[in-house]
This record gives sequence, C-alpha cells and structure tokens, in this order.
Amino acid sequence: MRALIVDQPGALRAGQVPDPVAGPDEVVVRVDACGICGTDLHILAGEFPPAPYPLVPGHEFAGRIAAVGPKVTGLDEGQRVAVDPSLFCGHCAACRSGRGNLCESWGATGDTVNGAFAELVAVPAANAYALPDNVSSSAGALVEPLSCAVHGVRRLGPVLGESVLLVGAGTMGLLLQQLVQAAGASRVVVVDRNTERLATAAGLGATAVTTSVGELNGEKFDAAVDVTGVPSAIEGALSAVCRGGRLLVFGVAAADALINVSPFRVYNDEISIVGSMAVLNSYGAALELVASGQISVDSLVTAAYSLDEYEQAFTAVRSGEGIKTQIVPTGK
Repeated sequence: MRALIVDQPGALRAGQVPDPVAGPDEVVVRVDACGICGTDLHILAGEFPPAPYPLVPGHEFAGRIAAVGPKVTGLDEGQRVAVDPSLFCGHCAACRSGRGNLCESWGATGDTVNGAFAELVAVPAANAYALPDNVSSSAGALVEPLSCAVHGVRRLGPVLGESVLLVGAGTMGLLLQQLVQAAGASRVVVVDRNTERLATAAGLGATAVTTSVGELNGEKFDAAVDVTGVPSAIEGALSAVCRGGRLLVFGVAAADALINVSPFRVYNDEISIVGSMAVLNSYGAALELVASGQISVDSLVTAAYSLDEYEQAFTAVRSGEGIKTQIVPTGK
C-alpha cells in the first residue's frame, strides 16, 4: 500500500509499505481522511521524543473497516469508524490510577507506531468508534483533536461565568473556544496573528478577537489557554491571568523549550499552571458533541490533499493557510 513515511527527521516521502494485517483484537481501517496536526510537524522535525524512525505518521483519522481480527465482536467490514489513537499499557502506576495518557509506556497510532497517512492502518478494535450516518469521515477525523480539547477543558476546570483568554486560533483553539463557550464562559477573547482565523473565531461567537495580548491594554482573565506551544505566547498568556487565576498549557512545545515564570507571582497571586496531554476518556464524549451538532467541525476543514500532494499539504500547514488540512489517502 501507499503511505507517507518519515525515514528520519526532515525526510518525508510517499512510498510503498507492507499492508497491515489485523491482529486477533484489531481491525484494519481503510483511511478516508487524516488531519495534519502540529504534532506531525514536530515528528517530522525530530522534536517529538517518543517517535521512532522510520514512521508513518497520522493520528487524526476516520475511514471504513477493511478487515476484522478473529476475536473482534461488534464491528463489521465496511463499517465507518473514527479511531482514538491512544495506546496505553494498562498496568503501570499511571494506567492503574486511571491516567492512561501519562502511561510510562505511552504510545499512539501515528506517533509511536505506524499511522494513518496511509491507505490502510491496523488499530485496536476497542479504539474504533462507529460513526453515525450524519457524521462524515472528514468530520470524524476531527473527533480526535476535539477529544484532546475536551480533556483540556476538563483540566482547566469549570469556567461558568468566567473570562477566558485563548492564545491561538488554529483548529485546536477554535475547538477549545466552542467548548468554553458551551461551558458558560461569560467572556471569551481569542488572540492570533492570522486575521482570517480571527474572523472564524468571531463567527463562532468570540466576545473579542485581537492579534496580540499587548493589544488587550492590561485586561486580566480568570483563565488563559495557550494553544501555540510557542514560549513567548505562553508567557503572554500567563501575563494576562488575574490573581487567583489559572493557565492551561495546551499547545505542544519543543521538548527543550523554556519559559520565564516569576515564582513569586505564582506564589503571591496563587496562580495555577496546568498541562493537558492528549486524550483521556474523552473520545466518546467528543464524538457525541460532533454527532449532536453542539460543536461545529465541518467548517474547520479547509483543504484536502492526496498522498501524492503531501508537499503542498505540509507547506500549507506550515504557512498557516486555512484551518484544518487533511490527507485523503484513498482519493479525493
């Protein structure tokens, strides 16, 4: 089958790899759509330590079941599914305490094992969620990023009646925006340098949008979320947190990135700084939010490319063009 392969950091190509075979508890999915995520860019750049090479990346995906392992029940060939890429060991201390996303042997389809920038991918059957008829495969591929956002908002805590600052209006920022609005935030301000993305944020109901934290004239927020992973942006988000407020570090930074934090301010203002790592018991909830129409995802997909058009696709993502770019391995 054809796939995109990262042979080593900086080296991405389209080529042939062996067809996957379904293990006893696995299904093979024929991929209809797979989103390009910031983590994929980190993997390509060699900035995501868990990733081995060579690797077929791609972890935001949906498609149709092409083969079913002999022990699998409840799933059939031809059925459309979206897939939680999470791979937890199940027996380390983190897994046994219900925090599998912090698994000592953490893995994910497309991050640590071959993923869905390919015509076919093998996944645990337990991770495949049937898609209802009203959810397209393109929208189904956005369930994974939404599930990360759901976990992030759970980490942030209740925002009912609170003011929230979101720094970054890419796919994740726009999903987080919708979630905090649905959770009752009284004021939601979105920051991004991309004015087209800010227009989308405004259309989704943001109270205000701006191109920099500096333009907020010292306004403070009960909660701030960095969705960029850029150290200067994280520092800007933290500077806008009010006394007693909290910062969620959601964006993926390079492993060696550092930020400047005043420990006195954290102490004196009782600032809470929390992180959010991937997916944790949030995939099913995210699918329900999409299926019910409570969270809008279709408008976020702005481009789709074939496997052979991967260079154009990754160039578009790096340049900030559009919002969500997807690879369509089996043809547009």
